[in-house]
Amino acid sequence: MKVQLHGQKIRFRISEDELAALVSGDEVTNVTRFDAVQWVQSIRVGVSDAPALALTAVGLRLQLPRALLEAYAARLPSRKGVELRFPADGADERTLEVEFEVDVRDSVRVRRGVDPGPGSA
Repeated sequence: MKVQLHGQKIRFRISEDELAALVSGDEVTNVTRFDAVQWVQSIRVGVSDAPALALTAVGLRLQLPRALLEAYAARLPSRKGVELRFPADGADERTLEVEFEVDVRDSVRVRRGVDPGPGSA
């Protein structure tokens, strides 16, 4: 998983293998460690019909509804991810925009059996 942060935007980009793990019920995580501190970003399928983003003691956890995840997976490969908005205490200026996507090059390779070529890691 790759996580990109910029201002009020977070982008989670995963591989096809990580998508398969999510669909099967596993949690996908990314851990950054420095000295004795670690920051964990995780994604899992939630039981709710609505997406959720939680700040934990050590990081962030994104929960996606199964129906949303499966509908997105059915349209892959695609450059367009799932865009979510999480307002903080009803304040628009503190709304956190979250994008969840599967790496399009990995999707093309896996779903269409196409080699994306050199330099496409």
